[in-house]
Amino acid sequence: MYLTAEEKAMLAGDFGPGAKRAMEIIVALGKIYEAQDLVPVQSVQVAGVSYKNLGDAGLEFLREWAGQGTRVRVPTTLNPAGMDLIHWRELGISAGFARKQMAVIEAFEAMGIAPSCSCTPYLVGNRPAFGQHIAWSESSAVSFANSVLGARTNREGGPSALAAAVTGRTARYGLHLDENRRATHIIEVRCPVTSEADLGALGYLVGRRVKNGVPYFKGLGDKGQGIGGVGQGRLKALGAAMAASGAVALYHVEGVTPEARAGDVVAAEAETVVIDSLDEGYVALNSPIDEIDLVGIGCPHASLVEIEEVARWLEGKRVKAKLWITTARETRERAREKGLVELIEAAGGRVVADTCLVVAPIEELGLQSMATNSAKAAFYAPTHSGLMVRFGGLEQCLEAAITGKWLG
Repeated sequence: MYLTAEEKAMLAGDFGPGAKRAMEIIVALGKIYEAQDLVPVQSVQVAGVSYKNLGDAGLEFLREWAGQGTRVRVPTTLNPAGMDLIHWRELGISAGFARKQMAVIEAFEAMGIAPSCSCTPYLVGNRPAFGQHIAWSESSAVSFANSVLGARTNREGGPSALAAAVTGRTARYGLHLDENRRATHIIEVRCPVTSEADLGALGYLVGRRVKNGVPYFKGLGDKGQGIGGVGQGRLKALGAAMAASGAVALYHVEGVTPEARAGDVVAAEAETVVIDSLDEGYVALNSPIDEIDLVGIGCPHASLVEIEEVARWLEGKRVKAKLWITTARETRERAREKGLVELIEAAGGRVVADTCLVVAPIEELGLQSMATNSAKAAFYAPTHSGLMVRFGGLEQCLEAAITGKWLG
């Protein structure tokens, strides 16, 4: 594997022990995947931020690396933490968990990473351009960056992403290469897809079928099929679902996503998959429960537009179940300035920054059930948070927040 003089110097320890350790990780991965060289990255997004996932071993790993004087070289953002870094007490998070979580954040800050904890970095300033090489970790963010923005990243692990941030490099393999970005499956959608929840159910089915393949959706951008003219919010939901149920890091939508618009991206040997019903997806993502303790909106993190939609719907109403709208702190601040946080809190809900329901210590809160419009959250919550889940559209979830019950 070819290394530049600077890369060799990092590997030799000339830039310090932290950079040496990072370059060792990058080179090892490159050798495993038979990369011919390394590629500079424009930005990094690091997963493995919640203390719930890291534990004491992960915290010590970060402290040790930071203690070696390790510093990042490129713009770097973090995945969600296990709690709202400011309002954790009001949410019922224990002081013991909060102390360990703040220690994790302090280790990242010592390495020069600002605590912008979000799974949607592209909504808060870390938005790569078409064709740029990046090194991102969060599965839904990787999918969005590759598919909707046309950037290039593999699904990095937490340590490999941090190593890329420290060196400014990643190994050139996988989705950094043209030949690996061609579609392996053609998805023919023959049933109506009219809502974000429908796209989540569709994504669940496709991800389970293609696993780590590259799907190409035919007809999904047509009028009435849930994508055309809608914007990027629904693409976010589709990609997040496929990344959760499978390991899809790149997809194409005919006439919609940039690489699909630019030319033929379908491999000659691509397999055709027909989806003629979403029922199986909805069944798989729903538990047989009626009582709802918590309603979770914002997985991946809610945009300002999504928060405004929730606020307007709740105006003049009062929730019975807990309602969390999870988002990036910067987005929450913009929502606060527009009076949206006040509207949601007046209804008894909360706009929660820095965290999400998948990585928060929900087990500390005594909750048993959740309703969500996120296929990703519905997929992970039973195993990650021990919650029974109802999955459906936004209005159906907000009705559950008002009544405390899942209706219809």
